[in-house]
Amino acid sequence: MNAGHVADVIIIGAGIIGAACARTLARRGLKVLVLDAGWHGATAAGMGHLLVLDDNPAELALSQYSLQRWRQLAPALPDACAWRNNGTLWLAANAEEMAVAHSKYLNLLAHGEDCELIGRAALQQREPQLREGLEGGLLIKGDGILYAPAAARWMLEEANIAQQRAQVVEVDGHRVRLEDGRWLNAEAVILANGIQATELCPELPIEAKKGHLLITDRYPATVSHTLVELGYVTSAHNASGPSVACNIQPRPTGQLFIGASRQFGTVDPQVEGWMLAKMLKRAVDYMPGLAHLNGIRAWTGFRAASPDGLPLVGQHPQRPGLWLAVGHEGLGVTTAPATADLLAAQLFNETSPLATQPYLPQRFLGEPAHA
Repeated sequence: MNAGHVADVIIIGAGIIGAACARTLARRGLKVLVLDAGWHGATAAGMGHLLVLDDNPAELALSQYSLQRWRQLAPALPDACAWRNNGTLWLAANAEEMAVAHSKYLNLLAHGEDCELIGRAALQQREPQLREGLEGGLLIKGDGILYAPAAARWMLEEANIAQQRAQVVEVDGHRVRLEDGRWLNAEAVILANGIQATELCPELPIEAKKGHLLITDRYPATVSHTLVELGYVTSAHNASGPSVACNIQPRPTGQLFIGASRQFGTVDPQVEGWMLAKMLKRAVDYMPGLAHLNGIRAWTGFRAASPDGLPLVGQHPQRPGLWLAVGHEGLGVTTAPATADLLAAQLFNETSPLATQPYLPQRFLGEPAHA
């Protein structure tokens, strides 16, 4: 570490992305300072669903590699992280969606994923709480769940990591200015604070997607897998109006997480009754028994979405010394380990475990200024 530097690397954001980057770099021997303003971010607001998605090859590569990394980490995770390999069961409501399930099945199978097509009768046997008449489903056996806030805290316990509660108000290459006026210097600065990143870098093409979630009281376990309607794929990439899709996740506590919704054009954190009602109605359509359960809390969060649905991971082409790990939308928890590995490979000028090109920031921000 050079004289005058508070750390080798300063990371802005202590959510799951910042924490994963901090852990990976600290384990490589770097001194890391993590700065966090203490705001309620996406890591605390999300479901903690770990899943492989295959909407495009880059998304599949990133999520599949990252799930492998999570499975490697799983034996070391403390109980508070609530890691479970319970699988995702994608639900097909009709023949058209079953055809989508079959297409996904063939693609994932070709890429080595352990998955299974499930017909009507088998679906009722696997998840008897689902309504009758669903066409079938696709089970992705390697998917799981995690309590992300606890996982982030665990990652930040690594030696070589210092943490400070502070709001960064300006980033200038290798240095940052805090709200109290102090400047802190490092060899590199990593921006990993989700939707707040646009306050420090207004040029980032990141848009907030608001989401609602509800959690139920504790009940005897009736759901085994994370249940997601196949219409979620369409909903997730809906770039215009508000949308909902059934997403039901069993927690180890006996509670159920119920989602999911998406809204553009708002940064109002208030729970909106009409949207919550629409979301819950959708879930009840798939699992009628939910109507008899007691919901104990509802809240909102904001996904940081890029225009192409892929994160920005790499050096800012116009700001030497500043590195980006932002724009993960709803896959931040899933892809945190992969993001950290991608960034570390670039920082150390090593061969990356994944092709870096699809995620590089210059696809939106232009080529480096010196090019």
